[in-house]
Amino acid sequence: MKINRITLVVAMIAAVNVTLSQADENRISNVPADKMAWETTEEGVGFAPLIGERFSEAYMAMVKLPAGLHSPAHVKSANMFGVVITGTITHLAVGADPSLAVPLAAGAFYKVPAGVGHVSKCISEVDCVTFLYQDGQFDFIPVEQ
Repeated sequence: MKINRITLVVAMIAAVNVTLSQADENRISNVPADKMAWETTEEGVGFAPLIGERFSEAYMAMVKLPAGLHSPAHVKSANMFGVVITGTITHLAVGADPSLAVPLAAGAFYKVPAGVGHVSKCISEVDCVTFLYQDGQFDFIPVEQ
């Protein structure tokens, strides 16, 4: 199972690397976890940029939701793809039956399509950290629940 998680992350990075880093195609990038440059929003969500500038283009980042955080209902203009690294998270479409929420623990994959209203929750007692790829710039557009 561990090999499959690593394979999935490597495949995601390889698939999007062509469009995000044409200038760096012959350079290996290594970012140890303790060297990531975490930025924290007012809500307490952490972003550690990896590739791309999230406010202007497609990007990859590590994202940290504090334990117990429930986001407001919102949509994104770009597709969001992620792999859970730590904690347990759910992403549920606005209006969906809460009993349909799927707890996603370490190694799980998720996709939230662009334009789909959803709520993200870190339901574990530890922070939820995910590897995130978004195929367009970051936005957070509140919607009615």
